Amino acid sequence: MPYDLKIYNSVSDLPLDWNDVIGNHNVMLSKEYFYVLESSRPDNMECYYVGFFDHNILIGGALFQYLSFQKHETFQKNEIWCSIRNFFSRKMSKDLMILGNNMLTGQNGFYFDSSKIVLEQVVPLLDAAVQKMQKEIRKTSLIIYKDYQSNFVTYFQGKKYQSYFRFSVQPNMMLKIKNNWIAFDDYINDFSKKYRTRARSARKKFEGIERCEMNLDEIKKYQKEMNILYQNVAENAPFNTFFLAENHFENMKKNLNQNFKVFGYFSNQKLIGFYTLILNSEDIDTYFLGYDKNIQKEKQLYLNMLLDMVEFGITNKFKRIIFGRTALEIKSTIGAEPFEIFGLIKHNNPLINLFMKKMFALLNPTKEWIQRKPFSKAGLN
Repeated sequence: MPYDLKIYNSVSDLPLDWNDVIGNHNVMLSKEYFYVLESSRPDNMECYYVGFFDHNILIGGALFQYLSFQKHETFQKNEIWCSIRNFFSRKMSKDLMILGNNMLTGQNGFYFDSSKIVLEQVVPLLDAAVQKMQKEIRKTSLIIYKDYQSNFVTYFQGKKYQSYFRFSVQPNMMLKIKNNWIAFDDYINDFSKKYRTRARSARKKFEGIERCEMNLDEIKKYQKEMNILYQNVAENAPFNTFFLAENHFENMKKNLNQNFKVFGYFSNQKLIGFYTLILNSEDIDTYFLGYDKNIQKEKQLYLNMLLDMVEFGITNKFKRIIFGRTALEIKSTIGAEPFEIFGLIKHNNPLINLFMKKMFALLNPTKEWIQRKPFSKAGLN
């Protein structure tokens, strides 16, 4: 293979043309975003970057993350069952290495210049990078290839991938913004009567709530409150592999600037909720959010946040909103649709690896949900 691979553990060491070749095509692989990871990543995470070269010419890059679970409570709810699962998850994996980004949903782990390399050559290069990381940085209990689109399945069917268990967890929820949605009302009017009434009812419950975009100074001012609201949501999740650093949103805004948006919700000048967005070319990636649990149900905070995200996307003429893999049913009520993604996982202990399928199902059980169809037949056209 005529290609060279180089590992970097500092953004300042990356090639000067990293953004020209890679970062400008995906903001989540840009130097600016990597600076965020470097300065405010979760406590149990380490990040490395791999550059791929063809005769000293940079043609692609990848993000690797190492996660340690020795002091991290993966399963959060205060139940005996969660304690048991935490015990077994630690026994099964002291740490893991991910090719991809554990803080985001979607194929954000690598980018290659398609004019310099064909897709069939990409996966073998990624495998070479995985082996190089395991040999030169640290061998981990688990190796994970994270969040690949379904068309990549054929590239992972060779003999070297037979030891990996291919898994699918929750799908990635996405909303494609239609050309005829010039304004937010055009979108709402495409709903069937039931969902149109539901959306307008949620809007009425929001009367008295002030909504505004927060600049860097305001993010700094409300940083502690934002962290408490974020923890309200994060700690309620049954499964968490990391928690954000308190200064994470400040660093996101400092480094990504206009590609990172924070919107706050205030009641009587008190912050009761917020959500964040990453603007990535023609896509919007929804990021982390938080809200006051005591107000959420009464004011339908979460549903209104989702509707506000859609309104922002329509107003600013984006093509797609990527909502991620949580709260699938309520996201489907605002028109987001599921797109299947898959990953590969392997334990470096061959005996444990034989039972990976059963253990994965035990630690990550499938959640049943009902996909809602909010658009009327006329709105689907």
